[in-house]
Amino acid sequence: MSVVTHESRVGSVELAIGGMTCASCAARIEKKLNKLDGVSATVNFATESARVSFPAAVSAGDLISVVEQAGYTAAAPARRQAESAEPGTAEPGAAEPGAPEPGAPEPAAAETGEPDGLRRRLLVSAAMAVPVVVLAMVPAWQFRNWQWAALVLASPVAVWGAWPFHRAALVNARHGAATMDTLVSVGVAAAYLWSVYALFFGTAGQPGMRMSFAWLAPGSGSGATYLDVASGVTVLILLGRYLEARAKRRSGAALRALLALGAKDVAVLRDGAEVRIPVGQLAAGEEFVVRPGEKIAADGVVVSGGSAVDTSMLTGEPVPAEVGPGDAVTGGCVNAGGRLVVRAVRVGADTQLAHIARLVTEAQMGKAPVQRLADRISAVFVPVVIGVAVTTLAVWLAAGQGAGAAFTAATAVLIIACPCAMGLATPTAILVGTGRGAQLGIVIKGPETLESTRAIDTIVLDKTGTVTTGRMRLVDVAAAPGTDPADVLRRAGAVEDASEHPIAAAIAAGARDRLGAGLPGAGLPDAGLPGAGLPGAGLPGAGLPGAGLPGAGQFASHHGLGVTALVEGHTVSVGRPGWLESEWGTTVPAPLAVRAAQAQQAGQTAVFTGWDGQIRGLLVVADTVKPTSAEAVGRLRALGLRPVLLTGDNERAARAVAAAVGIDEVIAEVLPAGKVDAVKQLQATGRVVAMVGDGVNDAAALAQADLGLAMGTGTDAAIQASDLTLVRGDLLAVPDAILLSRRTLATIKGNLVWAFGYNAAAIPLAALGFLNPLIAAAAMAFSSVFVVTNSLRLRRFQPALAQASGR
Repeated sequence: MSVVTHESRVGSVELAIGGMTCASCAARIEKKLNKLDGVSATVNFATESARVSFPAAVSAGDLISVVEQAGYTAAAPARRQAESAEPGTAEPGAAEPGAPEPGAPEPAAAETGEPDGLRRRLLVSAAMAVPVVVLAMVPAWQFRNWQWAALVLASPVAVWGAWPFHRAALVNARHGAATMDTLVSVGVAAAYLWSVYALFFGTAGQPGMRMSFAWLAPGSGSGATYLDVASGVTVLILLGRYLEARAKRRSGAALRALLALGAKDVAVLRDGAEVRIPVGQLAAGEEFVVRPGEKIAADGVVVSGGSAVDTSMLTGEPVPAEVGPGDAVTGGCVNAGGRLVVRAVRVGADTQLAHIARLVTEAQMGKAPVQRLADRISAVFVPVVIGVAVTTLAVWLAAGQGAGAAFTAATAVLIIACPCAMGLATPTAILVGTGRGAQLGIVIKGPETLESTRAIDTIVLDKTGTVTTGRMRLVDVAAAPGTDPADVLRRAGAVEDASEHPIAAAIAAGARDRLGAGLPGAGLPDAGLPGAGLPGAGLPGAGLPGAGLPGAGQFASHHGLGVTALVEGHTVSVGRPGWLESEWGTTVPAPLAVRAAQAQQAGQTAVFTGWDGQIRGLLVVADTVKPTSAEAVGRLRALGLRPVLLTGDNERAARAVAAAVGIDEVIAEVLPAGKVDAVKQLQATGRVVAMVGDGVNDAAALAQADLGLAMGTGTDAAIQASDLTLVRGDLLAVPDAILLSRRTLATIKGNLVWAFGYNAAAIPLAALGFLNPLIAAAAMAFSSVFVVTNSLRLRRFQPALAQASGR
């Protein structure tokens, strides 16, 4: 993906880098690019790509030239220029005609993750090298003149099999650089050329020569050959590269699966007919049809139809969501039920799926602070190793140990010292961790976030929309003595159905649902809020199964007081008790007054209704707690975090919600601007604060917090200000995100400990003559594969919902 912006005349581009074979290659390219004035580059060995920011005086072509001059290849995928952009600029996410659309899978040739050339070279080299190694290790099988047969078999391996290393070493030498390939090439060439010398000019070519395997040294002097080392090392390193390539491919599989979610074509409604077109031609505002089993082509709003939409691949939520007219749907999700007609709102690169893919890609391109040390070491590692090998050779010769022993020790140093493990330790873990997060609806915006999750000790939760649903719901209905609760529900619901007030909408919706279910008094679940189940919560009523709300006429609104309308021949009023009492000259019946006091104590809102001059009933509405909020708070505590509830609501309502979910510390009645101050005050006491929010008024606090987590169901401003975006609106995603981030960071550190420890222990052992070069090659290959496969364990991370269900 190539992205070029022109804010302050600065652009950025992502380059695909070819020819890198180890972390020192990445360090070298990064150093070359950063030497350009105004250029800031980050090169990632695992993703084989570079993200470069550059001033207007530098072009993408200049960057590619620098990479090519360093001996590597670079390319930026072509993009269509936007009409509004200046010449030479590209529109973010815009693709050339014929280029893969956002969400399109990669070419099939790339799906295997097994470069055919590398695989073929490995198999042919192994077929020739195995007999050479076996003959060198088993004296009983060494027939007369076996060494010459070994030379015939080993020569193609040492020359053709190892040619990628030799070629890269020559290219690097031409540019005055040394990389991992230099170590391998020098080691293999030295072993092979020494063997040729020993065969033709020493005593190794004499009939009847015998050799045996040794852990320390395969032989000494001109009477021994190293053909087994030259061929065996080549095969082992080729095997390591092959396994590494496959593992790296698997580490990016999660992101590729995410990208493959997008639909490829779409049935658009034009002039009343369905026209199937490529998804890239769909325009915002157009209506399209989604049949059962099809993917939704773009983010939009349902115009007609109803269905269940499977959002699991995007949000990690296993339960399909029911949608109908007016509901928003997300591109990439699967229509699991009926036929839908959707009006496109965001298409192409503007969709949520494409946005998530960009964020994950950028996170995988970045480098965590913990990686900087590894990069600095890798940059100087190869020259240091060559120096150690030369010193080892000189010391052994000076000690009179013989040329063969000296050569063996020096070769082992060259071969075992592989910086690849250090270079792969961090990026592979980030690749897998961020990719797995994307599958679960957790978008980690940058590797720096991983460090932040380890340090936080306090988590501030915005109440509305985060802990609670953010929508008022009817939670209780109570009727005065002698009044049918069904009448209260039906008539009050009819009046409120004509109002646009949020409380009125909640009452009307609740009345419609309860009457349709035949349960006017039992009510909807209260989601654990205090006060539920109190007197009046389950008053009996006949109910009207299947019935809707009656019509309301002569509707009138009394601002701040209530509403009235004519329903079923009665003038029905709904509103504040004081208003009704003053209008009718009556008082609230005692049972209703008790229930109202209980509702207010629980932080709920009580609305009274009546007709014919009498107060007849009470309706209680509340912003209900999400079903999983209490469990999420418990999991946050288990992670060692101290939860704090932050809200602009009154203290009583805030305390009720906090008690329902298990939060002790509450900061209430805070204005939107005051949320930033609340976070600052917590930080001033020495706390490291994470903030979870979803609204525009949370954006500043999310940015101020040490770690910001935005619910993906919230506003764009909150999402942009956060470090982690939780695509699903479930608070359980918060502990999942923190736990995944911490495990990813722990994996990185484990990889680095192994990589540093391996080299710190192996190089001295090799220099002291305690390692056969063949064993050194196997250990080197194993070290690189180890850090990659260790990172792949993150693919098994399961969210809380999956763990609870046993999936």
